[in-house]
Amino acid sequence: MITFQDVSKSFGRHQVLDHLNLHIPKGKITFILGKSGEGKSVTIKHIMGLLKSDRGRIIVDGEDITDFTREQFTTYRRKFGMLFQHAALFDSLTVGENVLFPLREHTKMSLPDMLKRVEEVLTQVGLPHIQHKFPSELSTGEKKRVGLARALVARPKVMLYDEPTTGMDPLVSEMIDELIVKLNREEKEMTSVVISHDVKAALATAECIVMLYKGKVALDGPPEAFRTTDDPVVRQFFAGKVEGPMEFL
Repeated sequence: MITFQDVSKSFGRHQVLDHLNLHIPKGKITFILGKSGEGKSVTIKHIMGLLKSDRGRIIVDGEDITDFTREQFTTYRRKFGMLFQHAALFDSLTVGENVLFPLREHTKMSLPDMLKRVEEVLTQVGLPHIQHKFPSELSTGEKKRVGLARALVARPKVMLYDEPTTGMDPLVSEMIDELIVKLNREEKEMTSVVISHDVKAALATAECIVMLYKGKVALDGPPEAFRTTDDPVVRQFFAGKVEGPMEFL
């Protein structure tokens, strides 16, 4: 679904992506892992067309997006749903209005069809019949699920999750992880990409894992490849140990 070919990106003298070659398969759940500063968010911004690489090519769903114009990116971004780290709901809008927002902005659906779709996605995330509530009336986990419903409502081809369980208690974190799996199973054509520090969630939830280190892919493959690897950097990161070859800036 997504391929980076020899992609590099620097900010001043700091090189974040260093000839990165990255492959994200279609229809699967891929976790992108790495310690802070290794380029996870920069990678996502390149996928969304929010940053332009210094060199290399980026292919998404069969399209080379490297040299897209602003107008092309406007249309292209409709392929994506995004669950932000803090849900990013509009406090002045009800739950229903929040979820409805992308449909009003980007589709020509009739209002009855839009309202039906809103109820469908809220039911998918386990929150039916709460359209009248405001974000201030919701728990942290409920806000996250409403944000997920809003991201799903326009039927994206690619669903991006930005640290979906950061700051959550273990029970809510597990619920969100299970929901990611459930939704990817139900939306059979959808590709899910999760940016995370959560090694446990990656091993339990991902079908593919990519670990970034020094702007390159340290290892990619199924969870089992990470459980059995002999790579000392990968083993150190997954063990959560300070001692080892991994450099800390």
